[in-house]
Amino acid sequence: MPSSHLSVRKQRRAGQVLSAALSGAAVVAIAIGLISVLREPAAVAPFAWRWAVVAVATAVAHVAVLRLRLGSVVLNVCWGEAAIIVGLHLLPWELLVSATAVGAGIAWWLQARGDPGRSRRHGRHVAAVVAATAAIAGVVALVSPTVGAPWTPELAVVLALAAAALHLASTAARTASAAIWHRRRYWLLTMRAVHGASLTLVGNTVAGLAAVAILAREPRWLPLLAPVLWLLHQTYAHRLRAGDERRAWRALAEATSRLNQLDEAEVARAGLRGAREIFGAAWVELDVRRPYGLWRRYVDGHQPAAATGGSSVTRRLTGAGGEVAWLRMFRPAEADSAARDELLLGALGDALAAALDNAASQRRLRMVEARSTYAEQHDPLTGLINWAALLAEGDTALRRLPADEPVGLLLLDVNDFKEVNDTLGHAAGDELLRVVAGRLRRLTRQGELLARLGGDEFAMLVAPSDSAPEPVCALDLPGLPERDRAAPRAVALRRARQIAEELAVPVEVAGVALSVEASVGVVIASAGTATMTELVRRADRAMYQAKSGGGSVGWYDSARDAASTNQLALLAELRAALAVDDQLVLALQPAVDLKTGDATGVEALIRWKHPRRGPLAPGEFISVIESSDLLAPFTQYVIDRALATAADWALNGLLVPISVNVSARSLLDPRLPADVAELLRRHQVPAHRLVLEITETVMMSELAVIDEVLAGLRATGVQLAVDDFGTGFSSMTLLTRVPVDELKVDREFVAGMVDSPEAAAIVRTTVDLARELGLRVVAEGVETADQRAALTALGCTSAQGYHFFRPMPPEKVLGVLRALRDNAQARIVPLRADGVS
Repeated sequence: MPSSHLSVRKQRRAGQVLSAALSGAAVVAIAIGLISVLREPAAVAPFAWRWAVVAVATAVAHVAVLRLRLGSVVLNVCWGEAAIIVGLHLLPWELLVSATAVGAGIAWWLQARGDPGRSRRHGRHVAAVVAATAAIAGVVALVSPTVGAPWTPELAVVLALAAAALHLASTAARTASAAIWHRRRYWLLTMRAVHGASLTLVGNTVAGLAAVAILAREPRWLPLLAPVLWLLHQTYAHRLRAGDERRAWRALAEATSRLNQLDEAEVARAGLRGAREIFGAAWVELDVRRPYGLWRRYVDGHQPAAATGGSSVTRRLTGAGGEVAWLRMFRPAEADSAARDELLLGALGDALAAALDNAASQRRLRMVEARSTYAEQHDPLTGLINWAALLAEGDTALRRLPADEPVGLLLLDVNDFKEVNDTLGHAAGDELLRVVAGRLRRLTRQGELLARLGGDEFAMLVAPSDSAPEPVCALDLPGLPERDRAAPRAVALRRARQIAEELAVPVEVAGVALSVEASVGVVIASAGTATMTELVRRADRAMYQAKSGGGSVGWYDSARDAASTNQLALLAELRAALAVDDQLVLALQPAVDLKTGDATGVEALIRWKHPRRGPLAPGEFISVIESSDLLAPFTQYVIDRALATAADWALNGLLVPISVNVSARSLLDPRLPADVAELLRRHQVPAHRLVLEITETVMMSELAVIDEVLAGLRATGVQLAVDDFGTGFSSMTLLTRVPVDELKVDREFVAGMVDSPEAAAIVRTTVDLARELGLRVVAEGVETADQRAALTALGCTSAQGYHFFRPMPPEKVLGVLRALRDNAQARIVPLRADGVS
């Protein structure tokens, strides 16, 4: 049996026991009184009319009943205190008990006929009053008899104390029953009941004392007390209604304030609680509409049996989007209705509907955010985490591990995947990737990280040791047998071969049986010595070593890594060099017009004056930069220095363009156009005086982001030049993809054009193509007069090389540019050394 049913059964049993106890006490008191009367029947005769007066007074006192509402609890408030004061003065104990019982019984019968649903409440009230009256009258009879006593202040005090005792005793008995039936705190409910009926206690006591005083001195004036009592009764009613109004609206305010929640369940529970407190409902049910036509039910309280008196209320709650919920509640007979309840129900229903509507919106927003977060962190094709999530979760796991804990990364690349796409179509390629992802999932142990990096590359972060004392973060590192603890490399390689063998099992894709061959790069490092980015880079090197060696598994070897420990130290030193002004400097090499000798432009080359290693040529550090996260700040640094130099030339009347080489990886950065535009604005250099040189292989790329970046650079107004033109494998039509301004003939063709007709033909073709497209041509690496003469004969307009000028520092190039401008022909001479190389 459910626990809620058990609690209801216990609740009913406790209420029945209490009612039986009150009834039994009342019956015992009446029985004792009757026995006393029957023993001395002659002594009863003089009190007959008094007995009738007390019985009538008691009946009237309990018929003229008012109701005190305390939330879901309703208590009767009557004139019982006045009746007991009169009874104590007129009758002895045994007759007072019987008169009170008869009068209260008549009142109960009359009330039950008018409202049968409230018979239980009136019955408990009558039993409590009779039992309390018997006990108090007995105590008064023993301590200070009051029957026929002369009117004195002492008598008034005794009667007032008796009235107060009756009020407290009957209230305590009735609140005990109510607390059981309504599951309220007994002492709190009793104190609220005593406070709520405090005015009636005072008024009833004063009225009872006044009636006794009149009876003792001038009984004929007693009828004049009736209008006063009527006015006092109206005052009671008004005061109770006002208090009830205040409590109801205060309960509504508290209930609506509790509705300020973002969770549907919290809102529903607050609404149910508010309905019970405001309307005195024994049971409240709320059916909330959910997506896809579903409903969710919330219940507070216990639905009574069908035979129980009361009324049910059903209300449809609507919000901005239509129907939100249905509210149903059951109000027992004790919970009197009031005219304002419809307004209260409307206000609560509107507030509850709005809160539920808001909670539903918040739930939908959380679902959208969860889907968005999932999409940001997962690959849509395979469902694996993506590159960004691997870096984030992996770095978190590495930070949580002990610094010497070995971790391994396996980087997998599907061999010949492009052929699958080209032969069977992209749908087949996607299906193959899903198959690979599924097999890798089966090989992934609990807690390991498996990710798709993009294309046909996958990565798996593993722990080839069980020395970690307990799982960390998202990476629940699996353990190994004791014999494997000292051999993490062997374990990682074994995992890699297992993966390669599993993937090699044939699978049918698009009706064709395929055997997936993969190259796996393996790297092992201590958790405190490398980031996830560095682990991926090393594993990538190992994977390409596997491809170049013809095997399926490759191990990272720092000795074969061009960016090994020495390069990593160099990268840290380069980061420091970018923060100072005296290490990374420009070397500038002018290009001249072959006919006029004037300067057509200057190429900015970077040099590193290393404080410890000495001067470093670009080839010694550029490759390290291009494979690191320093590429973007380095590119900005070089362009910033070049534009600062161009701005200085302009102050000296020299408006010569300056060229800067841009790495292919820089064109993958969508922020590059905005960064260049900001640097142009900062140095106040016209955009057309900046020439960005890109390689021909970049133009061969089909990546959309490169086209977008190049278009953005063109939009800023800078000029674009194709460096090393003629070395690529693209057709000349690629020049139409992105408009350029200049072609630079590669130095290999220039060096061989004097002796090689083929090289000369390539140069001639390049010059003719540029002339037809309206582009400038600059020949690179001109070192001899013969090369210069051959270029002039072919119609090449500009050239640069050691035959004209070696790269030189900015402070020297300014004088050279002035001399070229003033007397160009005199300056076109072979210069073999100028102190810069």
